[in-house]
Amino acid sequence: MENKPSVLTDRYEVGRLLGQGTFAKVYYARSVHTNESVAIKMIDKDKVLRVGLSDQIKREISVMRIAKHPNVVSLREVMATKSRIYFVIEYCKGGELFNRVSKGKLREDVAWKYFHQLIDAVDFCHSRGVYHRDIKPENLLLDDNENLKVSDFGLSALADCKRGDGLLHTTCGTPAYVAPEVISRKGYDGCKADVWSCGVVLFVLLAGYLPFHDSNLMEMYRKIGRGDFKCPGWFAPEAKRLVCKMLDPNHETRITVSRIRESSWFRKGLHLKQRKMEKQQLREAAVHVPIPMEVGESSGSSENGESRRREEPPAQLAYLNAFDIISLSAGFDLGGLFGDAAGNDKRESRFASRKPAGEIICKLEEVARGLNLKIRKQDAGLFKLEGSKEGRKGALSMDAEIFQVTQTFHLVEVKKCDGDTVEYQRLVEEDLRPALGDVVWVWQGDKEKEEQQLKRGLQDQQEVEQQNLEPL
Repeated sequence: MENKPSVLTDRYEVGRLLGQGTFAKVYYARSVHTNESVAIKMIDKDKVLRVGLSDQIKREISVMRIAKHPNVVSLREVMATKSRIYFVIEYCKGGELFNRVSKGKLREDVAWKYFHQLIDAVDFCHSRGVYHRDIKPENLLLDDNENLKVSDFGLSALADCKRGDGLLHTTCGTPAYVAPEVISRKGYDGCKADVWSCGVVLFVLLAGYLPFHDSNLMEMYRKIGRGDFKCPGWFAPEAKRLVCKMLDPNHETRITVSRIRESSWFRKGLHLKQRKMEKQQLREAAVHVPIPMEVGESSGSSENGESRRREEPPAQLAYLNAFDIISLSAGFDLGGLFGDAAGNDKRESRFASRKPAGEIICKLEEVARGLNLKIRKQDAGLFKLEGSKEGRKGALSMDAEIFQVTQTFHLVEVKKCDGDTVEYQRLVEEDLRPALGDVVWVWQGDKEKEEQQLKRGLQDQQEVEQQNLEPL
């Protein structure tokens, strides 16, 4: 049996085997420095080179670097030795969603939650030109909080994988979940193929079994090609309609992700979720007990309170390691290991700041109020900004996230979630950027200063210099 390193580069203690494939094994590991649990995918470099899959490994790294979303398993860093490549990825304690559905159908509200998170992740990937091509319960993991995480991008494709006809042509995926146009080998749209696979997943969540199944593989493919399946009687009418629209064998009339979001079953779940949140907020308000003020503190000491808040960073800010910093800069070219970097995305903007996280947050809140934007805290360092007016494509919605590089160096990323991209760009350039001037050190796009601040971030991380990444 192949020996695994008990301690990897003095950074991770490697533990039990979580799973394995033809070219890789996945182990549980723990960070020596932070005690954080991670999973480490160890890939045999010789096997990969022998069968000509090095481009696929590079593409998987590029995809995971692009697809940073709360419902996508995150890639923390990549390391390599002469014989192995190591992916350090987020550890999902809940295991595979497959283990849940293998015991039978899920409650409709639970199925809706996982499906909603799946659509959010897939929609985000598609917006970045990423097509998964192997969506199935085995590749959907659950974290400590029972949130879904899309994993295993080994068969994924990027927009530049399309041929001259604008279509993908590689036949891949898992037979029971693959779209009929993929089987036909005539070229297919990656978005529409992923929607079909999501439809199969939704059916499995609600039914507890596959819509297309036959011991004879060719007969199963014929059923897929005809869209030959039946929804069980316990499906809600709205859910049945949505499944049938997703499992439409005609890819030209198959429902799109944007239409899925507008479907009655999807929206019904959103309404139920909103009412549940409102009830929870009422319960919390009912049991809230004011904290007694310290002796000498008056109710009018809001200025002192704000001063303290500016100095105290939020708990557990997301941390950017060297891999993340490098991926933000075209000037640091690791193409030998990572492949070509993706181009700048018009839906997101970044700036660097030397201010404390608390001061950045206060400034964001102040600017949001001035621009009539509703601001809601999502997580430590993550905020949702929502416009009050309907735009060309609905109200504008953005995520603003603060990442800590060092104690005195932060990166802030603003991403458009909903609304019109042109309206988002106008808001950033004409309103957000000038208003945030007090906390901005350098804004993305100022190439000379951008490279300087990224280099500063790398220099501040002494541990990065010991990683010794090698090209494939």
